[in-house]
Amino acid sequence: MTPDRSDPKQPGRLLHGRDETEEERADRRWNEVMQEVRVAQTGVQILLGFLLTVAFTPHFQGLAQTDKTIYIVTVVLGSLATGALIGPVAFHRIVSGRRLKQRAVVWASRLVFTGLLLLLATLTSALFLVLRVVTHDAYVPWLVAGVLAWYLGCWFALPLWARARYTSDE
Repeated sequence: MTPDRSDPKQPGRLLHGRDETEEERADRRWNEVMQEVRVAQTGVQILLGFLLTVAFTPHFQGLAQTDKTIYIVTVVLGSLATGALIGPVAFHRIVSGRRLKQRAVVWASRLVFTGLLLLLATLTSALFLVLRVVTHDAYVPWLVAGVLAWYLGCWFALPLWARARYTSDE
């Protein structure tokens, strides 16, 4: 929890770099989380929908057992990612009106972060499966590792670098 940094000139107002109360801050942060969810949720739902149809194609039956296992892992990961990314909506609906917005923001943020990690695993697994089936080449794991490194750089390394570089203690 952040220390109490109340504005002595305006009781109830907190100094967080913005002129907002804790409730206003929670509302703003909730809206930010929901915007993030909208982006990630759409992508994971489209990916999962596509993955679910693959098992019903004629080509699927001819896949090696290893590829079918990778497919099953990919579908489960996609399902878990979908659940984590939809979780904040259900959480909000269940606790709405109970004055739990600040806690809801914390839990929603955790669910979104978990969903992003699961989405990362889903995308990596799906790419690995598709490239294995299409090319059968030994360079597939290296190509997938390169794409994974790109995801890690864009999704985690860059934001963590910016956070460390540009966040002040003030």
